[in-house]
Amino acid sequence: MSATIASSKHSIPGAYWQWQEQPIYYVKAGKRKSQRPPLLLIHGFGASTDHWRKNIVGLSQDFEVWAIDLLGFGRSAKPNWQYSGNLWRDQLYDFVTEVIGQPAVLAGNSLGGYAGLCLAAQRPSSAAGLVLVNSAGPFTEIKPQPQPDPFRKLWGDAVLSILRQPWANYLLFQYLRQPWVIRQTLEKVYLDKSAVTDQLVEEIYRPSCDPGAVKVFASVFSTPQGEKVDALLLKLTCPLLMLWGEGDPWMNSRERGEKFRQFYPQLTEHYLQAGHCPHDEVPDKVNALLAEWISSKVAIS
Repeated sequence: MSATIASSKHSIPGAYWQWQEQPIYYVKAGKRKSQRPPLLLIHGFGASTDHWRKNIVGLSQDFEVWAIDLLGFGRSAKPNWQYSGNLWRDQLYDFVTEVIGQPAVLAGNSLGGYAGLCLAAQRPSSAAGLVLVNSAGPFTEIKPQPQPDPFRKLWGDAVLSILRQPWANYLLFQYLRQPWVIRQTLEKVYLDKSAVTDQLVEEIYRPSCDPGAVKVFASVFSTPQGEKVDALLLKLTCPLLMLWGEGDPWMNSRERGEKFRQFYPQLTEHYLQAGHCPHDEVPDKVNALLAEWISSKVAIS
């Protein structure tokens, strides 16, 4: 392991860790507590450690808190690799093992939730507990799906084929990364529009300017889906906390919550008045629920 100090425009110190010859950015705050596990915060697609800045400040008063930029995002390297849940699982596992040095409570939003679930289910020795915040990831379809309209299927296949083309990926990425588009998207997925600040827009825009960012974006359309969420939940052995923003337009939180509960009935869940990113919209509430859950449900090894 190799780490060097990096500057941050926030008060939280940042550093780089070398993983598979790629620089991985992370931040650390707070001191290790003998009676409390460390926390590892994992961002969603297009975000970074910056998206947890409100939580890090509060949680670091009682916990040793780590946050990491997944490979391909934030200040971490963006090599032209095939990105998948398994890749990020391996990155997180090595980070917990080599850098943190003991099992951590993993907390992930959206894509970061799915990566954390992959880690906790497939590498259980690394997870003291798991917190999923509007978590992404596919479930196995149990009910037979109706046959799609032939024309719509043909049209959908054509659109996907176009999106897999490098030129189409490039044009779409250049559009979506525009600050005004980022702001518009955030305002759709945040209930509290005042939380969509210039700083937040800049934090998402900045990494999109890095070489290789468009290749990471393109991987969304080319990488096969990983293991299904229900299969991962059946392997899970650690305590699970689900935090749902009920105003998320990208997923039906109540319906999705029922699916998680079906495969992991012993979970703890809370529904919050927020959108897709409740940790950023209502950070004090999320921090309090997380700390209370850890004190009551997570055993200290």
